[in-house]
Amino acid sequence: MGSDARVSASTEDAPRRARPVTLADIALAAGTSASTASRALSGRGYVSEEARARLRETAARLGYVPNASARTLRQQTSRVIGVAVSDLGNQFYARLAVGIEQTLREAEYQMVLVSDNSDRTQELACARAFLAMRAAGVIITPVDRAAASLLARHGVDVVEVDRLLADVECDAVVIDNERGGREATAHLLALGHRRIALLVADTDWTSDVGRLQGYHAAHEEAGLDVDVGRIVRIGFHAPDAERRIEVLIDDAAPTAIFAANNLLAEHAWRVLRRRGHQLPDDISLVAFDDVPWMTMVEPGITVIAQPTVEMGRRAARLLLRRADNPASPSELVCLEPTLIVRGSTGRPRPD
Repeated sequence: MGSDARVSASTEDAPRRARPVTLADIALAAGTSASTASRALSGRGYVSEEARARLRETAARLGYVPNASARTLRQQTSRVIGVAVSDLGNQFYARLAVGIEQTLREAEYQMVLVSDNSDRTQELACARAFLAMRAAGVIITPVDRAAASLLARHGVDVVEVDRLLADVECDAVVIDNERGGREATAHLLALGHRRIALLVADTDWTSDVGRLQGYHAAHEEAGLDVDVGRIVRIGFHAPDAERRIEVLIDDAAPTAIFAANNLLAEHAWRVLRRRGHQLPDDISLVAFDDVPWMTMVEPGITVIAQPTVEMGRRAARLLLRRADNPASPSELVCLEPTLIVRGSTGRPRPD
């Protein structure tokens, strides 16, 4: 057999790709016009109940899937909401996405979730991708101001979550970070700690700035000065994070540590465990944000808990509200954190 015959045989034997079911196919099978099928399946326009039921049953039987791309081109938008978060590996952002997705699904929108890895360039690339898919709106945990500005220039509604960075007016959902930082520090001060170290992300984001301000405010309210040598700023995914925490413990001798995000809390816990320090006998630990591992260790970690899933829900509701009423004024929702005391904090040992 020649090579041409082999190619011909292999082509004939290959399974044929099924042609997508169209509205015309459904109309033919159900005995209606294509326009009637379109009205019945889109929910727009009059169709008798009997015809609507027959067409929907036929569509389900044939496996019809609407062409979302064609609909998007006609309507110049889609029922897709873009969501860009800083780190999909961080449980905070995963729970935030849960709240967003639940609310959007109830409103028959779909979420496209991406991570920008806290990188300005990647965040801009995410924004351009959402524009290309004609997203109906975008929810973002902003890294920089540029992405929100780009989306706004193209008429795409934006909701910022967790922090405020946009130069343009947009809706936002945040936590009272200053209050959380103040309550965490005040809890340790009330236990008698005077050498309280702070681990905080090295950013100028309103979330981290607020937690730092709360740390200072609690000291000021107690009439105490802050030793800046006990404040350590650590970048995201910094390879030397745990080494710097070890240096802090050796040089500043804190009796307590306030870790201003869950990743820094995990680093601190690992260092303390590796060095054989007992919580809270040798040192106390408070974390900002409550993630599952903090109740799985012994003792459990005292935390400033955020209503993270509710943050996501509120962000989605703001975006849906703006879709219904584009002229409504921008809204800032500020939710309150909660101090949850567990076994990782106690009175310091007498000097």
